[in-house]
Amino acid sequence: MSDAPDVAQALARMAEQLRPLLDRRPLMIGIHTGGAWVANRLHGLLGLTDPLGTLDISFYRDDFTRIGMNPQVRASHLPVSVEDRHVILVDDVLHTGRTIRAALNEIFDYGRPASVTLAVLVDREGRELPISAQVVGLPMKLASGQHVKLAGPDSLALTLQEAGG
Repeated sequence: MSDAPDVAQALARMAEQLRPLLDRRPLMIGIHTGGAWVANRLHGLLGLTDPLGTLDISFYRDDFTRIGMNPQVRASHLPVSVEDRHVILVDDVLHTGRTIRAALNEIFDYGRPASVTLAVLVDREGRELPISAQVVGLPMKLASGQHVKLAGPDSLALTLQEAGG
């Protein structure tokens, strides 16, 4: 993108939106891969003391049998119990809602949180499920066939890609 969005500025905006939740001592969980990168940055910006959790939702996807096994499946890591905790679930891009649905299914396999707040770096159109983010860094309108991709983890940058490219 020639005028690429400022990821650092979007993360700072997200952190400010999340600050009111700090009195609940939230547990932050990032979805592999981009969501974990975003969560890592937010975790630092907010100074959270509980370790960051990560989820790999590959086996929880509803299209798993169609897409087959992801060759880069990673283990989920929830270092503390989610039971009765206020969870901040973080992903890089919210599009259809299917990734978030899979993440919620996995979280509930670990326990029943008191609440879940969804924070995403990019919120784009195309929802297939009734899922919305409470915290959004960048709302985006993309043309049909366009996709947004987060590069990282050291220096986070968003790029716009055409289908097949």
